[in-house]
Amino acid sequence: MSNWNSVFKTSIQHQAEIVKDVLLDNNIEAVLLNQKDSSYHFGSMEVKVEQSNVIKALKIIGDLDFS
Repeated sequence: MSNWNSVFKTSIQHQAEIVKDVLLDNNIEAVLLNQKDSSYHFGSMEVKVEQSNVIKALKIIGDLDFS
């Protein structure tokens, strides 16, 4: 996983899941890295993609609206 880069980081799980699913729908392989502490519910979640897909993924993520 050394050539995978983080393209999205959040403490809100459903946002990370949405980003991952949108990237997968756009044929970009994405993985979710959960760094939340299960006991105290703090920490973050990261969506990672292969280095060759970073720019495309960031453009897609930039078009998402979480408001």
